[in-house]
Amino acid sequence: MNRPQSEGITLRRAVCPGSFDPITNGHLDIIARASKLYDVVHVAVMINKSKRGLFTVDERMELIREVTAEFGNVEVEAFHGLLVDFCKQRDIPAIVKGLRAVSDFDYELQMAQMNNGLSGVETLFVPTNPTYSFLSSSLVKEVAQWGGDVSHLLPPTVHTALTRRLAEQ
Repeated sequence: MNRPQSEGITLRRAVCPGSFDPITNGHLDIIARASKLYDVVHVAVMINKSKRGLFTVDERMELIREVTAEFGNVEVEAFHGLLVDFCKQRDIPAIVKGLRAVSDFDYELQMAQMNNGLSGVETLFVPTNPTYSFLSSSLVKEVAQWGGDVSHLLPPTVHTALTRRLAEQ
C-alpha cells in the first residue's frame, strides 16, 4: 500500500472506528495510545441508518473533536459502508481496536481476518486499560438514564452533553 507523504516524509496512518454514542474514557484511552504510535489517527464515526443514536453523527463528531484536540494528530470523520473502503479511500493501512475481554477478541479476530482478506488492511489490537475493561457506551447510557453517576467514565464535556440530552427526553 502506498502511504501518503507530507513534504517527502511518509506518514504512518491508522483508523479507530466506532459508533462513539457517546465517546467514553475507554475510547479516548485507545485513541490517545494510537496517537502516540501513528502520525495521523482517523476516528471514523459509523453511520448506521437503521439505528437511532442518542447523539447525531455530527454531535458525536464534535464531541470527539473537542476531547481529542490536545493530541494534535487526530482527524474525525463519519463513514458508512465497509471500513476497508474508508481505509482504501484514505490510504490507511491499519485499524486500531481496543479489546476489553476475550469475548471481544473472538468477534474482532473474525472482522480483522475479513478486512485483511478484502483489502490487506491490518488490525492492531490494543488491550484496554483495566480501569475501562467493563466500559461501553451502551452501559454508560443505561446507567445514566437511571440516575447513576457516570461522570468518572466520560470526559467532562461529554458528561455535560449526556446529562443535557437525557434531561431533554
